[in-house]
Amino acid sequence: MNKFKLFFLAAIMILGASSMKVQGQKTGYFSIEEMLSLMPEVGKIDTLLQRYQVDSINTEFQSIIQDYNYKDSLLNKTDSTKIPQATRRQYRRDLEAITYQVQNWQQISQQAMQNKQQELLAPVYQKVYAALNQVAKDNGYAFVYRQEALLVAPPGDNLIPLVAKKLNVKLPAGALQNEGAATRPAGNARPAGAKKQ
Repeated sequence: MNKFKLFFLAAIMILGASSMKVQGQKTGYFSIEEMLSLMPEVGKIDTLLQRYQVDSINTEFQSIIQDYNYKDSLLNKTDSTKIPQATRRQYRRDLEAITYQVQNWQQISQQAMQNKQQELLAPVYQKVYAALNQVAKDNGYAFVYRQEALLVAPPGDNLIPLVAKKLNVKLPAGALQNEGAATRPAGNARPAGAKKQ
């Protein structure tokens, strides 16, 4: 019985010590979407995506329609008895596949655009995450979270200004939705004349 009490007491002490350690660590929050909206590379990527849609997606759709019209005219507008049976069957199968593509073109094109967007944004995400990790490490942040992801969260610092500085991204005036302690002077010092809460 004494061993059980001793074990239970030791477990409570360990849990208490670890929770006190977590409470003493710095926390911050970060919005990847907000940071991306501030980066000049994203504007260039938007332009590339628009060009991709015009040059690749729309061109591919026109090519599919031309192929459909060509095979349809061979089967329906010409004397199809001149076409070998195996070729007619292949054209019908091709027309069915093309009809499926045309009917589902919106979904197919959206998927292609999402894939291209992910491909183009991947280096930007890597750059932002690397800067965020470095800022957290350099400034002693133990936890960085998305503020909107938590219903209840301890007060934390908005790390966007620090990450923007690390990435050499200029913040427009009033760009941040909720400026946190990361924008205050070091050591969470209060401006002169500010009241302590």
